[in-house]
Amino acid sequence: MAAAIEQTSTITAKGQTTVPKVVRRALGVDYGGKIAYRIENGRVTVRNPQAEHRDPALAAFLGLIEKDIAAGRRLRDPPPGLVAAMRRALKVRVDLDETLEGDVAL
Repeated sequence: MAAAIEQTSTITAKGQTTVPKVVRRALGVDYGGKIAYRIENGRVTVRNPQAEHRDPALAAFLGLIEKDIAAGRRLRDPPPGLVAAMRRALKVRVDLDETLEGDVAL
């Protein structure tokens, strides 16, 4: 289990504060990054909202696709059975034609 980190920062008259370096490092955020606050039962937690999207298997898969695209290889449609199995495994509705919102990077 990771050691607890507790730091203090001052809130300015404009409601701004500096996130201490040790906290930024622990969250994996830097200049321009985003943090999310959650208040529940009188407790405040701060987290990196992007951290939940960091899946090493997905990152490796996307890396392979990126290399194929850079090499000029053409992607083909996956077999229909694979698509159906992936949709069942997700257990959520996925619309591949839906417009993506927010920052998207490969």
